[in-house]
Amino acid sequence: MGIFKSILNKWQQSNLMLRIFAGIAFGSLLALIHPGIAPVSMLGDLFVGALKAIAPVLVAVLVTSSVATARAGLGHRFRTVITLYMLTTLMAAVVAVMGSFLFPVDIVLADVSGAVGSAPEALPDVFRNILREVMSNPITAIVNANYLSILFWAAVLGLALKTVADEHTISSLRHWADAVSKVVAWIIQCAPFGILGLVYTTVSQSGLEIFTTYGKLLLLLVGCMLLVSLVLNPIIVGCMIRRNPYPLLWQCLKESAVSAFFTRSSAANIPVNMNLCKRMGIDEDFYSVSIPLGSTINMDGAAVTITVMTLATCHTLGITPSLGSALLLSIVATFAACGASGVAGGSLLLIPMACSLFGISNDMAMQVVAVGFIIGVVQDSVETALNSSGDAFFTIATDMRERMKHGEKK
Repeated sequence: MGIFKSILNKWQQSNLMLRIFAGIAFGSLLALIHPGIAPVSMLGDLFVGALKAIAPVLVAVLVTSSVATARAGLGHRFRTVITLYMLTTLMAAVVAVMGSFLFPVDIVLADVSGAVGSAPEALPDVFRNILREVMSNPITAIVNANYLSILFWAAVLGLALKTVADEHTISSLRHWADAVSKVVAWIIQCAPFGILGLVYTTVSQSGLEIFTTYGKLLLLLVGCMLLVSLVLNPIIVGCMIRRNPYPLLWQCLKESAVSAFFTRSSAANIPVNMNLCKRMGIDEDFYSVSIPLGSTINMDGAAVTITVMTLATCHTLGITPSLGSALLLSIVATFAACGASGVAGGSLLLIPMACSLFGISNDMAMQVVAVGFIIGVVQDSVETALNSSGDAFFTIATDMRERMKHGEKK
């Protein structure tokens, strides 16, 4: 027992990112040598399943606790981070427009028999979906990981507790929040094994044909997302905090983007981002709300996907969008992307709505959705990495800015 405890302590004290990169290397090598080992793939499924299971509970408990115990003065931080979320999503769509005009790409439209699902036909449908989700049953919201509803009801419950609860109740709530956070820490310690399984599955199943048939489209999508992540967002944050943003960006990329890339789930990455913010010394009352909020409205990658895929459809069909209509598409993609998490299938199923701006039929647009599913192994991974790492990046930057304004040291 003593030996096992000693090994466990050494494991926890070693560098987590080095362990994750070792898992990536070993998973890739094993997939090339011996693909199709079910127990190895199951490691990834178990890890993602554990993160997805604990994330709604974590958000509900932490947001309730944070609102119930919140100090005055957090309102300005929330306004700043929400502005960042929306501004960068819009700018990401504009970058996608510019990229699509500079490097127009045609799509090889394939059979769509495998494309299933439905998409909203107009932007008001997205807002109606959001409102319906917000007002759903809070217990059902936790079960279904409906973060808009979880945020709403947790905030309402926190405000109610703030007015009626005694100190003993508030203290118990803090203990519950600490306990759930501890469970999250345990799960994250298993990340190297989970990432190993996810990498193994991806390398085993993904063929190289997606890089040949749809190589130019993938290059445009990934290029726009990298430009947003590595150039646009750091410029905005650098102007805000008035210092070099790249050390912070690198921290967020290596600790948040890597896990998000392989889990392909912003919801599953919420505990990872919260753990990062906690270790960076960010105010828990702030990040416990801003991180789950970012997973629903900070959708830079989704805005890029919707815009690039829509304009690629226009180029394929010989439609020449005007600059004005393309910029209108950017605005529509921004608001549509914020509703992507509430639509079955994510950002891809919002493409028909955007295509309708140019008179493209739903049947034709669904062929583009099918193409999106084909390249989704890469597209969705990079999109999630951009979205989720941005949540942590903007949250930490906003907290740094407020500390600098009040003369606090980080």
